Amino acid sequence: MFADNAKILIKSGKGGDGHVSFRRELYVPAGGPDGGDGGKGGDIIFEVDEGINTLYEYRHKRKFAARPGEEGGKKRQHGKDGESLTLKVPLGTIIKEATSGKVIADMSENNKRVVVLKGGRGGKGNQHFATPTMQAPQYAQPGGDAMELEVILELKVIADVGLVGYPNVGKSTFLSRVTNAKPKIANYHFTTINPNLGVVDLVDGKGFVIADIPGLIEGASEGVGLGHEFLKHVERTRVLIHVVDASSSEGRDPIEDIYKINEELGAFNKDLLERPQFIAANKIDLIFDDGSGNDPIQKLKDEFEPKGYKIFPISGVTGSGIKELLFAVYDKLKEINTAPITYEQEYFPDRTALDTNEPVVVEKIGEGEFSISGPRVEKMLGYTNLEAEKGFMFFQNFMKDNGILDELENLGITDGDTVYVYGHAFEYYK
Repeated sequence: MFADNAKILIKSGKGGDGHVSFRRELYVPAGGPDGGDGGKGGDIIFEVDEGINTLYEYRHKRKFAARPGEEGGKKRQHGKDGESLTLKVPLGTIIKEATSGKVIADMSENNKRVVVLKGGRGGKGNQHFATPTMQAPQYAQPGGDAMELEVILELKVIADVGLVGYPNVGKSTFLSRVTNAKPKIANYHFTTINPNLGVVDLVDGKGFVIADIPGLIEGASEGVGLGHEFLKHVERTRVLIHVVDASSSEGRDPIEDIYKINEELGAFNKDLLERPQFIAANKIDLIFDDGSGNDPIQKLKDEFEPKGYKIFPISGVTGSGIKELLFAVYDKLKEINTAPITYEQEYFPDRTALDTNEPVVVEKIGEGEFSISGPRVEKMLGYTNLEAEKGFMFFQNFMKDNGILDELENLGITDGDTVYVYGHAFEYYK
């Protein structure tokens, strides 16, 4: 089964806590602090694996987590770092934040390995917190939090040229003739259920990568059928070959088909209409001159060549006209930007995790009683030992630096009043 998208939950490892311990040796009755640091939590890493071409395995397992770091030990022993987790994906996979849809990473030729979530830092042991006035600190730093994120993996085929057109116009036959690709070919709609990639080899090492995009239908840009899943594979291509059945062997009007497919392309992504497009008027081996002067190839030329589209009469069965089309496509590729189309990063997990714009709520809850709350305050308390002198000083500086003391004074706090902070109660003195 071909799978080109998946939604998974990823979680990095929590950092190991620092350790609280003191030297205990026979002739050292008052040994100093020797608590070791915790280990760093494992990262979540995405890496391109050239040997896979689907996201199928992520359809069966949704949760992936790296290992946490170990706690530090006595005698300044450093905790072991948590093992990172590397997730293998096909070339061309886009990693997006699930809620916003913003791009985290584009796993393309120039970006084959990326750390998406970093593990929490290891906490420092109590050996780091000794001071001349506090020589036996009972405090060690907790390890940094793990990061958790739901992401969407979306595979977008990387090819220079995309084949578009209605089902049964001969795209698969064309691809099998010009490349070594072996697409399934049969006489029914939607034979192609996933993009087929092939390399076109011309003379003297010239060539390009071409993808047969599954047959499109009206309403594809609105998600009808498998429209969105198919259309997204066209986005990376730099040139389009629009294949039509010039013989109308199934009773379709090739001119009408071209307009309808282009309408779907533009509705999905208007930039696609700016890509160079060649019209391959296929199945000319089925066109017979009945003497009426009704030439379908000339009709296509009259309709589209004034609009800048070049018409190439071809036959996927006999090979007629294909060489001229391929060289024209190759020449066009040389004229335009040869760098592969990639997607810039829009979502930065590290910045989100360290966002300091979370609100701090300061309010008066009764006569002589005040409350302080908010995610930043709660997170700060998780890293602070208020029983230790240094920890309490850090708490007071946090209150001052974040304008919390000013806010309390604005609310009318006076000496002796009580301030509640997540289960802690303090008497206020200026």
